Amino acid sequence: MRILALSGSLRRDSLNTRLLRAAQELGGQGVEFLSYESLATIPPFTQDLEHRQPAEVHELRQRIEAADAVLIATPEYNGSIPGQLKNALDWVSRPLADSPFRGKPAAVIGASTSTYGAMWAQAELRKVLGLMGARVLESGLAIPHAEEHVDEEGRLLDPDMRDRLAAVVAELHSAAVVAPVAA
Repeated sequence: MRILALSGSLRRDSLNTRLLRAAQELGGQGVEFLSYESLATIPPFTQDLEHRQPAEVHELRQRIEAADAVLIATPEYNGSIPGQLKNALDWVSRPLADSPFRGKPAAVIGASTSTYGAMWAQAELRKVLGLMGARVLESGLAIPHAEEHVDEEGRLLDPDMRDRLAAVVAELHSAAVVAPVAA
C-alpha cells in the first residue's frame, strides 16, 4: 500500500515535513510512503494551459495516481491553506472528471507554532479535497506549538499525539484497502 506524503510547506525542514516523517515511522508493515518534495516547482495556475499542463504538474498528477492514498500535512497562513499548496491542487483538479483525487482516500494533518495547530487550514483543505472528489477522512491531527512536540528527526515527543497520528495512518490504510481506487 502506497501513501503519497505531501507537505504544504516549502521550507526544507518544516514542522509539517517532519510530521510526515513521523507518520512514515508509524506506517507499519506493508505501508510505503512516497514523499513529494517538488511543490515549489509548480507554476501558477492558468486556464490558458489547463489542457496542456506543464511537466511539473503532470509529474504531480502521476504521483497522486500511483498512490493508493494521500496524506497532506499543512501549515496555516492567515487562517487558510498555503498558496502554493492550493495552487497545486487547483492544477490537479482540472478537469474535474480527470482529477487523480477522484475517489482517492485522503487525510489531512497539520502542525503550527500557533495555539490552534493549523486547524483552520485543515478544515479548508478538507473542503477543497472533497470538492475535488477525494474520499476525505474526518479524522486528522492538529499539533499546536509544534516546535515543542516534533523533534529535528521528525519524531513526535508526546505519546498521545503519536498514537493519534498512528490512528490516522491506520485509518487511511484501511480506507485504501477496503475500497481501492480503480486503476
